[in-house]
Amino acid sequence: MANKRDLKKDINYVLGDIIEAVYVWEYSNSSKDTKKSEAVIDDAIKVFDDLIAQVNAKDVENKKAHFKAINSQLESKGRELIERINKL
Repeated sequence: MANKRDLKKDINYVLGDIIEAVYVWEYSNSSKDTKKSEAVIDDAIKVFDDLIAQVNAKDVENKKAHFKAINSQLESKGRELIERINKL
């Protein structure tokens, strides 16, 4: 089980890398419309806020299961965002 600090770092690194990938795409495709890429960034920020709020929840009975669920959400939502970047 990851502790709270490591889970927060993972969330930050994964979603930060996704946002950075969008910026790289925007820079290399400057002639294309950026509305879809900006939507990916907005969604990544929303996912970040939601996951950090879940990590900081105080009224959790089973912390191990709670953190595993957050980790799996991070993985699934991260993959969805990466697929959206690949479709740009």
